[in-house]
Amino acid sequence: MNNVAEKPLDSSRSLQLLSEISGEEPLSQRELSRRLGIAVGLVNSYLKNLVSKGFVRVKNFPSNRYAYLLTPQGLAEKSRLAYQHLSYFTSLYTVARQDYLDMFRRMENAGVREVAFCGVDEVAEVAYLSLQETGLELVVVMDDSRSGDVFFGVPVVSIVEGLHGLRAPLVISSLKQRDGLQQMLHGLGVAGGRIFVTGDV
Repeated sequence: MNNVAEKPLDSSRSLQLLSEISGEEPLSQRELSRRLGIAVGLVNSYLKNLVSKGFVRVKNFPSNRYAYLLTPQGLAEKSRLAYQHLSYFTSLYTVARQDYLDMFRRMENAGVREVAFCGVDEVAEVAYLSLQETGLELVVVMDDSRSGDVFFGVPVVSIVEGLHGLRAPLVISSLKQRDGLQQMLHGLGVAGGRIFVTGDV
């Protein structure tokens, strides 16, 4: 029952740790910290939790060194968490896909023919797939961190460059950067009515 209440971030970290520990080489907390990009203290806290649940056991080595090994229960937990995350992301994809499709159809019904994407990540790819089910055309893709890349045949430009002479509505096509992009567009003088955002996914 405890696992059901586990936060997505916690279960994600647990899955990452269990996956790293399941390899052949013995890993120290410092090495786990480096691989996962989190503080050693946080690794220690997660490991204590996993050890207390019987998913991981600690093996002592000479000169006060420790290694962490997956128990059979830990292996089962790793599989459970992997399945849980796959289900979560499948659900996220389905919801995002439908949200964007609904939004694009409303825009199309309102007479919109062209759109611009602002923000490039996995969600932008989902938005693009939804766009293909409508008659709307993607004319500009902008993202300061991806400028110079190509997104489904459309060159990615900086936001300032993309806004120059743009008349098409702007679709926020990144979940991670959503709030920051909206603030930036407002700061650059883009009217709120030109910015389109899907509901929370």
